[in-house]
Amino acid sequence: MKQISREARAKNRVIGFVPTMGALHPGHFSLIRAAQTDCSPVVVSIFVNPKQFGPSEDFQKYPRSFEADRAALENLGVDYLFAPTPEEMYPPGFRTVVAVAGLSDKLEGRSRPGHFHGVTTVVLKLFEIVQPGFAYFGRKDAQQARVIRQMALDLNLDTQIAVRPILREPDGLALSSRNVYLQPDDRRAATALHRSLDAVRQEIAAGQRDVVRLLAVLRRVLDAEPAIALDYAEIVDAETLEPVVSLRGSCLILLAAKLGKTRLIDNALVEQDGDSFNVTI
Repeated sequence: MKQISREARAKNRVIGFVPTMGALHPGHFSLIRAAQTDCSPVVVSIFVNPKQFGPSEDFQKYPRSFEADRAALENLGVDYLFAPTPEEMYPPGFRTVVAVAGLSDKLEGRSRPGHFHGVTTVVLKLFEIVQPGFAYFGRKDAQQARVIRQMALDLNLDTQIAVRPILREPDGLALSSRNVYLQPDDRRAATALHRSLDAVRQEIAAGQRDVVRLLAVLRRVLDAEPAIALDYAEIVDAETLEPVVSLRGSCLILLAAKLGKTRLIDNALVEQDGDSFNVTI
């Protein structure tokens, strides 16, 4: 992979990179198509990264469908699939950890201690191997995208981070590899995540700016679904990820919840435009 990257860069080609953990779905495909529009060649990695899973999380059962994923990538015309083994990525004696202070220890980082250290470590390694000009991430993992963008800025990486919109099922559920875990009743209940965000969007459109009131609206929708166990729901500044008391600038509405044994996340982006706010779900 490093040799391929060196040869491409020597020809002034701009490498587009989509890092994944496999179990590919249309959300991943949208990132790949964006990369193909901007770059050539395009590299997709598949690596289920053990270092971003906690001891009681779903590393062993995380969905793996390598042959189907490989065939899908071939059909999409992806130039290279990079699929390293854990032993290649973390050889004996591996000691280094990459940490983005202040952004990694809240929200997902609070619920999943050490998660983002695993994410940033593996992403930096992948960037070093693939040497992309652009790397593509989905906004469903909004905190992850923010953390990676900060890492790239702080470490003067040549890679530009492109964050693409969330793709959803017709009923609003954000596409995720973990959706396959959902039992039928939990799958139906999971639509409340999108409905709660949409309820907040309507409140903002009606002029509500107070975060406490907006979160109360969100929780009311989620509380109506007994299958949902809410982990967190917060409205934060999109850059600092610090909670806000009233909408201003760019904010993220972030939530995480469990349905049965499946943990899902979702979010909406709120952007100020003069005296009004645009909400993208």
